[in-house]
Amino acid sequence: MAPGTFVPPKVTPKLLGRAPVFPGPTGLMRCFLPLLLAMLLLTGCARLDAIPASPPQTAATWLTIQPHAAIKIGALEIILIQPSTSFFVYLLGVLAIGAGLHFFRIRDGQRSRVWWGIALVLWGVGALLAGTSYEAFSYALKCAGRPACVWTSWWEVVYLILSVASVDAMMLAEAYACTAGRWRRALMIYAVANAAVYVALVLAGALIPVKFLISFELLILFAAPTILIFFILNGRRYARLRDDMDLALLGAWAWLVLTLGAYFAYLMLGLTPALWARGIWFSENDVLHIGLIVWMIYLALVVAPRVRDTA
Repeated sequence: MAPGTFVPPKVTPKLLGRAPVFPGPTGLMRCFLPLLLAMLLLTGCARLDAIPASPPQTAATWLTIQPHAAIKIGALEIILIQPSTSFFVYLLGVLAIGAGLHFFRIRDGQRSRVWWGIALVLWGVGALLAGTSYEAFSYALKCAGRPACVWTSWWEVVYLILSVASVDAMMLAEAYACTAGRWRRALMIYAVANAAVYVALVLAGALIPVKFLISFELLILFAAPTILIFFILNGRRYARLRDDMDLALLGAWAWLVLTLGAYFAYLMLGLTPALWARGIWFSENDVLHIGLIVWMIYLALVVAPRVRDTA
């Protein structure tokens, strides 16, 4: 070859028309964590304090309507709100994280199990944050040292974001386990878009603030369509393939819906105040948490060994 001769670069046929590569768990976490950090910094201001508790409460009245226990450690006194409910929600958080780590441990190269692991770790961390602000230390976070109690805190805002992110991570797990090609890409785009839109709305709700945008009701509105997709996807696959994985997943979604239904039924019946008046510390949140504890055990023992990537 003569000096200075130009040699055109070789084009590998396999690279032509190749579909874009979807970012893996590490790539998505690099995108998600800075956004979460920005949200924490922004919501650190007093915007959330502008939303009063509903109905209005003071530190004194908060303790008259909530089951609580005073714990003394030397000169320090800690007021623990709803002790039994706090126990159940913290247990749920620990079990969820443990179940997520179990999915990681048996992943065996299955990306669906990796995303299940991420989903459950996010769920567990969210549950710990929720238990801290909604129950155990709600008095310290929302009432102590204030003229009037506030409705929410940044702990709850992060819990909401982690919960929807968890469900969307389950969607990514379903995409790898139950679909391929364009359907897989469609579900992945849906999961990322759903999470991004929800984070934007919650962030706006915390900064303006807008109560509905940082409510449990909006969380359900964003999670419900995803769970419906799970039912349709696994139901159609099981009807066609009779695969044990799809049957196990259908059982998981059915139990989740039954648990949420029991929570809302108990809430609408108004049983909590009547039981609290009799000294029985059992609420609609206990119904939810106990149901989810059973769900986490089912996911770890029944779903985890059966989940695998589709070809």
